[in-house]
Amino acid sequence: MSLSPRDPLVLARVVGDVVDPFMRLISLKVNYGQRQVSNGLDLRTSQVLNRPTVEIGGDDLRNFYTLVMVDPDVPSPSNPHLREYLHWLVTDIPATTGTTFGNELVHYENPCPTSGIHRVALMLFRQLGRQTVYAPEWRQRFNTREFAENYNLGLPVAVVFFNCQRENGCGGRRT
Repeated sequence: MSLSPRDPLVLARVVGDVVDPFMRLISLKVNYGQRQVSNGLDLRTSQVLNRPTVEIGGDDLRNFYTLVMVDPDVPSPSNPHLREYLHWLVTDIPATTGTTFGNELVHYENPCPTSGIHRVALMLFRQLGRQTVYAPEWRQRFNTREFAENYNLGLPVAVVFFNCQRENGCGGRRT
């Protein structure tokens, strides 16, 4: 299904700042504890300390996927000059399974914004085959588009994002 201009991913500029417009082709379910992540969900740093459980759809175990988790609002949403920060990278995830069946190339590092409300995006890409994606050299200034291009991943097949702020942060996200 194509994204509408009113889709939360478009309104929050995840499409635009992080990825290009894409079509959702597979289900992506992300849970932090008992809370399922839906686009725009507000979470505090204490709620994202541990890696989430991630389940992906599909119908053919011979298809493999890469999950990329980034924060495009580093160091602050008003001045994201260090965009993007790579929080997690898992490859070789078979369809119909989850990240526990994949290869964790970059270990989960919980989002911990120091200023403002940050968007954190989880993007799923279909791989051309197994063991065709490798870890980047650094987490800072990661570029999802370049990464996808380098490994012939194309556009994402699913994306979900949440908003994250420190425990004592207050207020809403400014657009």
